[in-house]
Amino acid sequence: MKNLKNKIIAYLERTPDFDKDVILQDDMIDNVSKPYIAEWNATDKVKPTDEQLNALESEATTLENNNKVISTRTKLYGTIAEQLEYIVENGVDAFITKQQQIKSDNPKE
Repeated sequence: MKNLKNKIIAYLERTPDFDKDVILQDDMIDNVSKPYIAEWNATDKVKPTDEQLNALESEATTLENNNKVISTRTKLYGTIAEQLEYIVENGVDAFITKQQQIKSDNPKE
C-alpha cells in the first residue's frame, strides 16, 4: 500500500489527505496484498489509470527512499532541545558543520 501511496503522491505532485481526497483499500486476496483506490475525491486531477500509476514506479521508489533518509536525518539531528544545547555548548558554526555532515552522510536521491 505504501508504494501505491507514493505513486499517488507523484501523480498529484502533492500529498493528499488519504482519509478524504484519496481512500485506499486492500482486500488481501489469498494472503496477497492487492491495494487499490477505493474512492477518488481529489479535484485537481482525474483518477489515474493503473498504467499511469505503474509509469510512476521509479518516482514512487525515490519518494520512499528519500522518506527513509529524512527519517534517519531527523533522528541524527536530535530534538530541538538537543540542537539548542549543542549550539550553546559548541557554537553555531559547529552546529552547521554537524548538520551538513549529517546531510552528506545521508544524501537524498
